[in-house]
Amino acid sequence: MLTDTAPGASRAIVIGAGLGGLASAMRLGAKGYAVTVLDRLDGPGGRGSAITEAGHRFDLGPTIVTVPQVFRELWAACGRDFDAEVDLRPLDPFYEIRWPDGARFAARQDTDAMRAEVARLSPTDVAGFERFLVDSERRYRFGFEDLGRRPMNRLKDLIAVLPTFARLRADRSVQAHAARRFRDPRLQMAFSFHPLFIGGDPFRVTSMYILVSHLEKAFGVHYAIGGVAAIAEAMVRVIRDQGGEVIYGAEADEIAIQGRRATGVRLTDGRALPADIVVSNADAGHTYDRLLRNHRRRRWTGPRLRRTRWSMSLFVWYFGTRGTAGMWPDVGHHTIVNGPRYGGLVRDIFRRGVLAEDMSLYLHRPSVTDPTVAPDGGDTFYALSPVPHLGHARAVDWQAEAEPYREKVAKVLEKTLPGFQAHLSASRVFTPETFRDRYLSPHGAGFSIEPRILQSAWFRPHNVSEEAEGLYLTGAGTHPGAGLPGVISSAEVLEQLVPPPARPLAPPLKVAAE
Repeated sequence: MLTDTAPGASRAIVIGAGLGGLASAMRLGAKGYAVTVLDRLDGPGGRGSAITEAGHRFDLGPTIVTVPQVFRELWAACGRDFDAEVDLRPLDPFYEIRWPDGARFAARQDTDAMRAEVARLSPTDVAGFERFLVDSERRYRFGFEDLGRRPMNRLKDLIAVLPTFARLRADRSVQAHAARRFRDPRLQMAFSFHPLFIGGDPFRVTSMYILVSHLEKAFGVHYAIGGVAAIAEAMVRVIRDQGGEVIYGAEADEIAIQGRRATGVRLTDGRALPADIVVSNADAGHTYDRLLRNHRRRRWTGPRLRRTRWSMSLFVWYFGTRGTAGMWPDVGHHTIVNGPRYGGLVRDIFRRGVLAEDMSLYLHRPSVTDPTVAPDGGDTFYALSPVPHLGHARAVDWQAEAEPYREKVAKVLEKTLPGFQAHLSASRVFTPETFRDRYLSPHGAGFSIEPRILQSAWFRPHNVSEEAEGLYLTGAGTHPGAGLPGVISSAEVLEQLVPPPARPLAPPLKVAAE
């Protein structure tokens, strides 16, 4: 229920309680705004939320934290200590990659251990690995610490960085760069697949994204006990302690515009909520195509949105098992099970838009780290398969294909988890239609707009909208992009663009962790 918790104070409304929206609400609350967060779901986190079935808790989306300092800095901006409120555990190995020929590659933070993994698969590629590490750190310094943490809404910002883009060969794809450093095709895949974590085609996404290898090496890969949903719940506590409110079951129908200024939000139930500024954490495509449908747009028009290249979608099977404690001891927290093709499968997903007969799977088994996710003696899993989004000419009929495709996934998993189907105790499937309907994601895209070079930085929907004054965007569809570090950084960028409140909370509430 909406209440005026801070009468007279400048009000900010945030549409969407995804992680980008919650991070933005925290920063705006620290800035002195009275913040109201609206979400149509029944809990926080958006794609980072969770569901529970038969005693199993399933993380619905992201499962790892790769740059914990962005969370620590966010909490510090609110006068709090992230590590006192969230139990973050380092993973070692981060994940294991498996190929049909039986080869395996364990990704770790330790450079010597990684060097040994490379040498075991291809001794002649060790020198290339060393050069790749240098390449990735250079792109991290520029692409993440510089470009990714400041606004890119002015054309002159883009022009200023073009020489650096050219020097770092941003025109080259991630896979093309990996192919220049590694001869073994398995290692080319192991050091180029990361754009899939943010919805990008490794054969077309700019090589700037090899910076992920440096992120893993420098900061490790972590898991939050309770899952990413536990981080979202902790964010809600901060917002409420600041005097803000988070309201579930409240769906925005339209952003109210008077003249050229955003003045509030109208909900699907007819309520009109006034605001001094509006922040949309809804997908950028949904924001412009639906929430501003009655407002004349200058840049993000219908035709432009139809020309936009969207990320792939996902088929995710969430399942639990009972009586499996101690089974499959070689299957850790994260396993990537490769199919027989890499480039061909990626082409089918991104370019041809067809559902291939073969697949590669990302298998998540958090119960090896977090005993709270499953009943005693059981395991909780999800198996994720990248699939085409719904906007392709030959869109998949998921009403007909969901169960046959789940059976194909199960058949592939039997090689990694032999006998697991005899122990099933919970099962749920998300298809691209689920992503479309649950998250209002255009075409059911899993990660909003694909991060190609001409859909990144200035080319991406800006954090400060050019369509209406007082309207801002945060989350995966805006700068700097998808993934946990990206959406949390989008709130940092947004905070730099939002002016101080004319009537701040007096004083902005900052509650120290006990």
